[in-house]
Amino acid sequence: MSRPRFVHIFPCLPLAWLLLVLLLAACAPQRGYEAALVLADIAARDKPSRLKETTPTPIRRPLHFSVEGRSYQGDLYQPVPGSLAAILLVPGAAETGKDDPRLVAFARSLARARFTVLVPDLQSLRELKVNPGNVGELTDAFSALISRPDYAPGGRAGMLAFSYAAGPALLAAMEPSIRERVHFVFAVGGYHDLPGVLGFFTTGYFRENGRLRHLEPNEYGKWVFVLSNLHRLSEPADRRSFEAMVERKQVDLAADLSDLAADLSPEGERLYAFITNRDPARVAELIGGLPSSIQEDIEALDLAGKDLSELRARLILVHGYDDPIIPYTESIALASAVGKEQASLFLAEGLAHVDLQPGLVSRWRLWRAIDALLAERGTDPALLH
Repeated sequence: MSRPRFVHIFPCLPLAWLLLVLLLAACAPQRGYEAALVLADIAARDKPSRLKETTPTPIRRPLHFSVEGRSYQGDLYQPVPGSLAAILLVPGAAETGKDDPRLVAFARSLARARFTVLVPDLQSLRELKVNPGNVGELTDAFSALISRPDYAPGGRAGMLAFSYAAGPALLAAMEPSIRERVHFVFAVGGYHDLPGVLGFFTTGYFRENGRLRHLEPNEYGKWVFVLSNLHRLSEPADRRSFEAMVERKQVDLAADLSDLAADLSPEGERLYAFITNRDPARVAELIGGLPSSIQEDIEALDLAGKDLSELRARLILVHGYDDPIIPYTESIALASAVGKEQASLFLAEGLAHVDLQPGLVSRWRLWRAIDALLAERGTDPALLH
């Protein structure tokens, strides 16, 4: 079973393209050039890059912090020289959590761009469980981050999240205790209508301008959903059967599960029927048959049912047209719900999971997204040297 995407989402940038950026970046040429370097460094991960050659290595250190008696730990990445702004980087649902090599490389790239980066260690995400409790955890982590003026000079700070983690990040950004202080949210492959996403990863169907379209979904999404909700099942035997299903699918996505499904209780059968459904017309009915605790979590994390006018942050959205986990129409819907004055949307061809072959137009759009992120620091670094 393929693992979740984190940060290997940008192409290698040829020198000719970097020169094109320099010619076209008329508004802030220094920042535009830096955005191209940051983009190339993200693509390079741990390999050499021009940005690595010209910037000091960021300092990575463990950080222990508490908010109103709640204790947390994570990793802090500090730029050398000092910070221009801060980012709460939300790890995705993966067993390696904050220590995923791709996430570590991405955090270092951001730190080289003069962001102080906090990556919290969230046990639920290590257990592949995205849940409403993550909203409070991210609210606490952001509060701790902005409490230090040396991390977030002038209060300039925001969040960056991938895929399903974008939902809790946006919900945290709307929490009354921090919403006036979250300046931006950068979301890659996020969602708006969670029931619609659940329908997509089970059936492959999604709606664009009212019409059904189909894209073969990545199997990873549905089995993360199963793993995230096993504790909601009342029968231990059902939990064991679904764990065995996941193990089989990890070895062979085409594996037959009928023998394991035969022993499920009525509650387990309803979850299995939802996971194996391929008919988009049945999605709402099958979600309605899931345990009430699962339905409550879906409702809590569904952005389509929230008043997004509570969001004060600028929203920068990046999504691939061929994303097999969450369809690109979700970011279109999210941008529309927030409004074009507050949201910037960058759609790219060839941006699917960790494999991409984008053309020049898509490279240009990804560069613009990074340029928009760098603009959130509030100061052109050229003035600081």
